[in-house]
Amino acid sequence: MTLQQGLAFGLVGLTVAVFIWGRFRYDLVAVAALVAGLAIGVIPAEAAFEGFSNDVTVIIACALIVSAAFAKSGIVEMALKRIMPYLKTERSQVPVLTTAVTLLSMVTKNVGALAIMMPVALQVSRRTGTKQSRLLMPMAFGAMAGGMVTLVGTAPNILVAEVRQDMIGEPFQMFDYAPVGLILTGVALVFLAFGYRLLPKDRTGSIGLSAALSANAYLTEARVPDDWTLEVRPISALRAMAPDDIQVMALIRDGRRKTRPRGNTLVRAGDTLLIKGDQEALEEFIVATKLNLVRGDRPVLLEEAKDEVHLVEAVIGADSSLTGQSVRSLDLYGQYGLNLLGVSRSGYELTQHLRTAKLQAGDVLLLQGSESGLPARLATLGLLPLAEREMRLGGKRRKFLPAVVLAAAMVMVGFGLIPVAIAFFGAAVVIVAMGGLKMREAYAALDGPLLVLIAALIPVSDAIQQTGGADLIAGGLKSVFQGIPPVVAVAGMMFAAMAVTPFLNNAATVLVVAPIAATLAQQLGYRPDPFLMAVAVGAACDFLTPIGHQCNTLVMGPGGYKFSDYPKLGAPLSLLVLVIGPPVILLFWPM
Repeated sequence: MTLQQGLAFGLVGLTVAVFIWGRFRYDLVAVAALVAGLAIGVIPAEAAFEGFSNDVTVIIACALIVSAAFAKSGIVEMALKRIMPYLKTERSQVPVLTTAVTLLSMVTKNVGALAIMMPVALQVSRRTGTKQSRLLMPMAFGAMAGGMVTLVGTAPNILVAEVRQDMIGEPFQMFDYAPVGLILTGVALVFLAFGYRLLPKDRTGSIGLSAALSANAYLTEARVPDDWTLEVRPISALRAMAPDDIQVMALIRDGRRKTRPRGNTLVRAGDTLLIKGDQEALEEFIVATKLNLVRGDRPVLLEEAKDEVHLVEAVIGADSSLTGQSVRSLDLYGQYGLNLLGVSRSGYELTQHLRTAKLQAGDVLLLQGSESGLPARLATLGLLPLAEREMRLGGKRRKFLPAVVLAAAMVMVGFGLIPVAIAFFGAAVVIVAMGGLKMREAYAALDGPLLVLIAALIPVSDAIQQTGGADLIAGGLKSVFQGIPPVVAVAGMMFAAMAVTPFLNNAATVLVVAPIAATLAQQLGYRPDPFLMAVAVGAACDFLTPIGHQCNTLVMGPGGYKFSDYPKLGAPLSLLVLVIGPPVILLFWPM
C-alpha cells in the first residue's frame, strides 16, 4: 500500500465513521472531507468541483423540480379522485396508495413521488380513521422499490451509471434497470399489500407547523361564472364534488344575501357563494366546481420585472390600522395593491361580503400581492406574517403540463436522441417557463443538503479509484470470492451495499462500494454489470432504519414511527430482495 492509497483510505474511512456517528450534518461532513482531501493531496485541485458540474448532480436537481411541479399540478389527486371513495379500510388503502406512489416513483425521483402522495394518504387517514402509521411506511418502501426501475428513480441508479461510464466508457441507459427493477418492485408490492400488518397500530403521528396552520378555517368568496359549464345544481351536490368538508355560509344573488342556505338551494350562474374551510379544502372545492375566486382574478402590480405574485397569511396586530375597518373603506387593492382572498376569525362566523366585513385584531388574512412589496405593505398595515408554508388558492393549475413535458423527455431519452441530463434539464426549464412552477418554487424544491452531499463526495470517492485503492481492495476480495458460484458473489455485493446503506447514505454507499464492485468483477474475469446492478439494488433497498434514505426520514414524524418499527417491516422485505435479486440480475445481466 502506497502513502497516497493509505491517505485515501483514511479519508474515506474517517468520513464514513463520522457519517455513522451522526453528530454532524451529512452535507457538512462531505464538504469537510472534500477540503481534507485537497489538503492532504489525494484530490487534485482541478478535480475539486467536478461533482458540482457532474451529470449526476444535474439530473437529481432537475428530477426534484419536476417532482415539485407534479405535486403542484394536482394531476395525481385528479387521477385518484374516482377511486378515493372506495378506499374505506386499510386493506384497500395500503395496496392502492403504495402502488400509486410506486408507479409515480418510476418517472420522478422517489422522494419526490412520496412527497406528492403523502398529503393524499393523510387525507385518507383523516377521513376514514385509519392510522397514518399503517399507510406511510409501506408507501415509503414502495417509493424506494419503484425508484429501482428507471435511471432517474433513485440516486443510486444515477451514480452507478456514472461508475459504469468511468469503467467501460458507456453508462446504463434510462430503462436498463427496468427488467430487474420491475420484478423486484412487483415482489415488494405483493409483500407490502399484506406485510403492513407487521406495523404497530398505536403510533400517533406528529403534526407539523404547516399542518397546524392549515387548520385555520378561512371565509372566502367564489362567484359562479356566467359561462358555467356545469348545469344548475343544489348546494349539496357542489359540496359533494370536493373531498373535504366545506361550509356555505351565504349565497348572494342580485344583491340579496341568503344566510346559511339549505342543501337543496339551487346555484345558478352569477351567484356568489361565501364558503368556509381550510385552505386546501377551499382550493379543491373551487377547482372541482369550476368557480371563480372573487378578487383572485384582479391583476397584482409587480414592482420589478423579476417579481412574482405571492400569497401570504398575516394576523392583524393590536395596533393595526385595519382594526374596525372594512376592505372597501380601506381600499386595500387601490392603495396597497393587495387582494384579500380570505379571512379567518375565531369565535364568530362571518356571513357578509368580505369587502364590507369589519376586521378585528387577531383576524388572520389571506393576502395576495407582489412578493417584493409584501413585507413593506404588511409592516405599514400593522400585520404580522405567519410562518411561511406553501399556499395555493385561486391560482391556475397546469395539470397536464408536467406529465406531457416529462413524457416527451423520456421518449427522447428512450430513443437515444438526447442524453438524460440534457433531457431532464430541458424538462425542468420548460415546466418553469410555461408556468408549471415559479422560479421561487423551483429553488425551494432543490434539496440543497443532498446535492451538496453528492457533489462533494464524488471527488472524495474518486480518490480511492485514482490512487489505485479500489484495485487493492478488489485484490483482497478476489481471494474470498474466487471459486464461489457467481450468484453468491453477486449476492455478497448486494448484501454489502444493503448492510452499509442504513447507517450511511445510499448515495455515499454507491460512491464508495460501486467502484470496488466493478474492479472486483474485472479481476474475477466477470463483466461488471451484474455487480454494479447488485450495488444499485442493495443501496436502493434501505428498509431498515429511518436515517439511511430520505423516504424513511420523511415519514418518521407523520407516522409516529420509532427506530425499531422499521426492521419489523423492512427486515423481511430486505431478505426477499436479497434472495430473489441475485438470480434475477444474472438472468438479465449474465456474467
